[in-house]
Amino acid sequence: MFNLVVKYFGLLKHIPGAGFLFDSWLKVWTLFANPSLLDYVDEIEREVSRWEGVSTGLHKYGGVQFNYENYEIGHIHGNGLLDMLLTRRLKQQLTQEGKILDHHVFKNTGWISFYIKTKTDRDYALQLLKLGYQIRLQKNSLSPGGDHQGALPAVIAVLA
Repeated sequence: MFNLVVKYFGLLKHIPGAGFLFDSWLKVWTLFANPSLLDYVDEIEREVSRWEGVSTGLHKYGGVQFNYENYEIGHIHGNGLLDMLLTRRLKQQLTQEGKILDHHVFKNTGWISFYIKTKTDRDYALQLLKLGYQIRLQKNSLSPGGDHQGALPAVIAVLA
């Protein structure tokens, strides 16, 4: 349903409030279809908001967004879809391992999608967000023009 709406009604994102309305509808649907999923999203939000420098807010197309300083780490839609930006290299590795999906809109970028459905998925989503957080920490600690990719192997160990 989500992918159908994004594919055929993507122009709705240009209508103020339409994304929030759709995401609210997703939450209501999830309340009946998989109520424990809403608990998982709440648990993720509580955990990630405890990380130093992280704030939460509404994502521009609905859902909860996690930010480190002024940069988005990722966001979760009302149906449990986690979207976040990784490096293209890391995205390729995780996609080959079958752990994540290509982003539902931004296919040829570092953006990924991951559906949270179970408690195990909740834990993996937290690991992905922690990875995004650590990547952002690494980028902020390196000087401009520094070797951001050189620090990546240490960050990948989070998912091991």
